[in-house]
Amino acid sequence: MNISKFQETLMKFLMPIANKVEQQKHLQAIKDGMIASIPIIVVGSICLLPLGIMNLLGSGPVFDFIASNLGVLTYASGFTMDLLSLYAVYFIAKSLSEKYDLKGSQPAVTAIVVQLILSGVIADGALSIGYLGASGLFTAIVSAIITVEVYHLCYKKNIYIKLPDSVPAMVGDSFASLVPLCLNVIIAVAIATISLNLSGSVFPQALMSFLAPAISTMDTLPALLIVVFLTQLLWFFGLHGPSITSAVWAPFAIAYGAENIANYAAGLPVSHIFTFGLYYCILQVTGSGLTLGLNLLMVRSKAKSLSSIGKVGLVPSLFGINEPLIFGTPILLNPFMFIPFVFGPLIATAITYFSMTSGLVGMPIANPPGFLPPGVGAFLMTLDWKAVVLVVALLILMTLIYYPFFKMMEADELKKESENNN
Repeated sequence: MNISKFQETLMKFLMPIANKVEQQKHLQAIKDGMIASIPIIVVGSICLLPLGIMNLLGSGPVFDFIASNLGVLTYASGFTMDLLSLYAVYFIAKSLSEKYDLKGSQPAVTAIVVQLILSGVIADGALSIGYLGASGLFTAIVSAIITVEVYHLCYKKNIYIKLPDSVPAMVGDSFASLVPLCLNVIIAVAIATISLNLSGSVFPQALMSFLAPAISTMDTLPALLIVVFLTQLLWFFGLHGPSITSAVWAPFAIAYGAENIANYAAGLPVSHIFTFGLYYCILQVTGSGLTLGLNLLMVRSKAKSLSSIGKVGLVPSLFGINEPLIFGTPILLNPFMFIPFVFGPLIATAITYFSMTSGLVGMPIANPPGFLPPGVGAFLMTLDWKAVVLVVALLILMTLIYYPFFKMMEADELKKESENNN
């Protein structure tokens, strides 16, 4: 089974693209900033779990207790999920400013000001936060990039107030930020005004209308298959697949998840499938390639090398960490593992998609913490026991897919061990 020529061709094609994505400051800043917001989404999801439990029970003493205390139990969600774009814009701007070696927190704080100007709506003297939650996440990306780019340009062209060195650094930094802060405010007010005058809607609404085709496309089966395929293919060639591909899909998946959570809390229909929780709790459960079954096969292998790696990797795999298998087996550049590792997860993805779109399994309504055992995260994400059955079924299916290729790899390893012993 010689695929060296195929490997060489793919490497020549993939490496330049992967390097470009990894080196693109804005994409990486968006990814880092969005991922940094996930703990806030997790807390917001946990705050809404009582609502989900109440809906599951329907009646009874626990239902009555939750119903009478629902305001207290879900209180924090108003300060987490409902203001999510403010946290996201801070993290994205902070990440991008660090990539430009801009010191201090002024650019990130200014980005919050810009986000408030673009997304906040003042009605009857009060600030409406309707666009400061999930619906303002894509505006947060725009706000962060504009803010940091203005800061970067001002400092690069020396367009800022520079005080003598004798002035304390804190005071000097504050005055230095005045010019870029003013420019950012002017730009933000101009964008908000133009949006209202030309489209008749606030900027987040206009932006979402403009991005609607791209946003709807990312939540389809073809998009999911492309994401999973590229992730697995990059992993096979030794590149960290999720780290590279998530620069593109993470903003969409996190926005979808946040919108699902907000809609569920408001009693509205939940429509999105491709969320951050879905990716890690189902599509990549036990690690990229859904390798728990392969891990168990290796534990029971007659080949000492495979058995040793399987035993070392078993516990981490249960918590979604399968790097010991990927690098220890190794799976990467292993001709026996190419077909099951790269193409097997595509079957699992299609099954998951149709299970949810058909209503057989509940849609994602929460974003659980990462690194949970198989099935636990899926249940917390959907509050549907059938999601646990789906995860178990997918892992069994992937074990069957891995099995014939594993047996060929095991036979090859036994042959090598026999030759070494002789």
